[in-house]
Amino acid sequence: MNSNFPRIITLLRKERGLSQKQAASDLQISQALLSHYEKGIRECGLDFVVRTADYYNVSCDYLLGRTPDRSGATLTVEDLPDPEAAGKENKFRGSLLPTLNKKLIANSLNIIFDLLQKSNNKGLTTEVSSYLTLSVYKMFRTIYSANPKNPQGLFAAPQELQRGLSAAAQFIAEANAICIADGNDAGQLSGLNREDALALSPELISQQYPLFASSLYNLIQNAETRMGVKKAGVKK
Repeated sequence: MNSNFPRIITLLRKERGLSQKQAASDLQISQALLSHYEKGIRECGLDFVVRTADYYNVSCDYLLGRTPDRSGATLTVEDLPDPEAAGKENKFRGSLLPTLNKKLIANSLNIIFDLLQKSNNKGLTTEVSSYLTLSVYKMFRTIYSANPKNPQGLFAAPQELQRGLSAAAQFIAEANAICIADGNDAGQLSGLNREDALALSPELISQQYPLFASSLYNLIQNAETRMGVKKAGVKK
């Protein structure tokens, strides 16, 4: 059995507020055996996987960590909602600061990913995406873990290791992206061809991205202010 199974069955049980004794009884095994399954000490059979999936109303693929979707569905680009789609996830109450910062970041990301597409380098796109993904992961986990009662079973990385592991992975992604952008290979990832390196300037960015350029410039200014630089030096 893979390492995800113990974590996920523990998370599902705690989410339902079930004691180990109650869940074991419902699943027709002893509490001791369920404890071993949840700790990864023993491996279960396929029949128990199926029975557990039915019990928690999730797919076997989800129990085994093969998909993050509890129904077992796999996402395609078409399945993903637009970041600006209407819905409660996009509504902020009170301060306008979250909405402002979200727009600055989202609009700047539109530019970054369009430039990556134009650069036509799979390795650069992969490493930049990995770096940004890890940034979101780290900040989401910080917010999620602010309440110590929230079940950490959502995450595979232990709480005491996640900061170091995510920082290391992010550092590697950044190093690879820099290496590739400089035209050098990073392992099996090919360096960016010089002819594919985009010619950019504030003026060109403003022309190519009239809707998003001001967001990028404000983000740069905010970032450098946070870095202790008084003036960004970017002309709009």
